[in-house]
Amino acid sequence: MQRAILTILLAFALVACGDRNATRRIEFSDCRLPKLASAARCASVEVPEDRSAPGGRKISVAVMMLPANTLSPQPDPLFMLAGGPGQSAAALAPLAGMLGGVRRNRDIVLVDPRGTGKSAPLQCAALAPRDPFDDFSDTDAADAARRCLRQIKEAGGVDIAQYNTPAVVADIDAVRDALGYDRINLWGGSYGTRVAQEYMRRYPQRVRAAVLDGVAPPDLRISLDIWPTREAALAQLFAACAEQPACKRAYPDLNATLAAIRKQLGPGRRVNIADPRNGIAHEVTLNFDMVVGALHALTYAPDFASLIPTLLARAETGDFAPLAAASLMVTDDVDRTMNQALHYAVTCAEDAPRISVADARQAFATLRAPALAERNLAACEGWPRPTLPPDFNAPLASDKPVLILSGGLDPVTPPGNGKKVAETLPNSRHVVAEGYGHIVSPHACAPRLIEKFIDEGGFGTLPQSCLDYFAASARPPLYSSPLQTQ
Repeated sequence: MQRAILTILLAFALVACGDRNATRRIEFSDCRLPKLASAARCASVEVPEDRSAPGGRKISVAVMMLPANTLSPQPDPLFMLAGGPGQSAAALAPLAGMLGGVRRNRDIVLVDPRGTGKSAPLQCAALAPRDPFDDFSDTDAADAARRCLRQIKEAGGVDIAQYNTPAVVADIDAVRDALGYDRINLWGGSYGTRVAQEYMRRYPQRVRAAVLDGVAPPDLRISLDIWPTREAALAQLFAACAEQPACKRAYPDLNATLAAIRKQLGPGRRVNIADPRNGIAHEVTLNFDMVVGALHALTYAPDFASLIPTLLARAETGDFAPLAAASLMVTDDVDRTMNQALHYAVTCAEDAPRISVADARQAFATLRAPALAERNLAACEGWPRPTLPPDFNAPLASDKPVLILSGGLDPVTPPGNGKKVAETLPNSRHVVAEGYGHIVSPHACAPRLIEKFIDEGGFGTLPQSCLDYFAASARPPLYSSPLQTQ
């Protein structure tokens, strides 16, 4: 009798596993993802590089899956879409690991967009990852991007014009089909929200629900529009210091401090900065644009942004090491998971062509360091500009349930973006986490919020205590004491 029962149970288990995998056309193997404690399952899907020439070059799209923790998972998994553009799926591994509530009943699928990670990454020496301190010796982003383009062309075999959002969206649907899913849920962060919205536009019948975190509206010009919002975030932080008595007493005029730093550095000055990773001193040429770039990076994370007043005070005395260390902590993971060549392939195809000379001149005039934005835009000279679908930049109209998350302190995709996108999504809810920055999903109770939304495919069970918490959250107090040296 016991043997019969075990046989029956085993048969049911095999049937369940068989049903789950019956329509999959690819085989997975165990693999490890960065900063993820549990093993994942990895595979690849072959797709045409150019879908208008299906008999031409093929590329492999890398797929990573965290299988549901049940033998009978829900049929609609969660696909997670990375930002950038240019980020690999490795950037999302820690967040995927936090979504245990989703994984309880559903597979979580990560896809490396073509051109980054393990999906036919675009490779060139000019934009290859390097030590952050090497950036001090070469700050001309436009020159590096042009050299990269030339190197890719000289190497041959790659059609750069095929590395854009519409191609990524088609790849995602090819992965969905290869894995045998009829419908999927989407999570997109930052640029990943552009991918998610375009997927919903092209394949509405394949989408059950979507989470958009740090929303990029379809008409956002990444190459231009993010610079004024970064500048505004820095100005808001300076204003917050003036409103906090302790910060105002310690740093009465941060604008004057920044102006003094600009004067001290002039066109560029040799300074000694200790590498925070090993204490080794580097003599580097530092200019004001680099300082502003570091400050912009810190505004993405409010906890780091709270250090800015003290970091500027130290920099005014000639000690730039704390600012460099803080900036490195924020950008290290981004640099590790980012393919800069893909970033230019996408933004130069989709954003730069929509920027007029007048628009650029008007935006640059409002910036403390306009050369940063000017070089970024100049980097697009010569990059392919393929024809995009005529409605590519139009607002997405959909009745699918969409949970929109915005950080109240987000310097690059502020809450106004989420409000704008929600206007054409009647079945959406916009949650603003007032005291948080770029990408809300990993913080506080947000994973539980996402779990409840995906579980129901709607808003009826969203935890009110979590919604109230985010609405009441505020900027962290600004650090008002000098940093101590050893």
